[in-house]
Amino acid sequence: MSDTTLTIIKPDAFGSGKAGRILAHLEQEGFEIVAARVTHLGVAEAGEFYAVHRERPFFGSLVEFMTSGRCMPIVLRRENAVAHLRRVIGATDPTEAEEGTVRAIYAESKERNAIHASDSDENAAVEVSFFFPGTDLI
Repeated sequence: MSDTTLTIIKPDAFGSGKAGRILAHLEQEGFEIVAARVTHLGVAEAGEFYAVHRERPFFGSLVEFMTSGRCMPIVLRRENAVAHLRRVIGATDPTEAEEGTVRAIYAESKERNAIHASDSDENAAVEVSFFFPGTDLI
């Protein structure tokens, strides 16, 4: 189990001024912010990041959404980071997310769901290096 993971405050939540509240929510859950930056993904970059979904019917709309505005990739640290973050953010569909989770509170819909979280320790390592290549994380 890794103690770091990646999250992204997506364009819907970042653009509507919810980033600070989401970050506070994550900190209250015991996460330490290790690295963060604001970026506006291009089509090629978003397509590369979400390449695992390339054959899925929602790939095009996902890339379009993730390039629609600024987002905030963040490296988080805490014990059992990946699994804990997945619990804290809740189900992809906010109508199915447990009360008090990030998506239950801040997501607009299944497609505009406020936040991304790595789904495994292996993917967390890949995703962290995608947004923070060569960065010496403190």
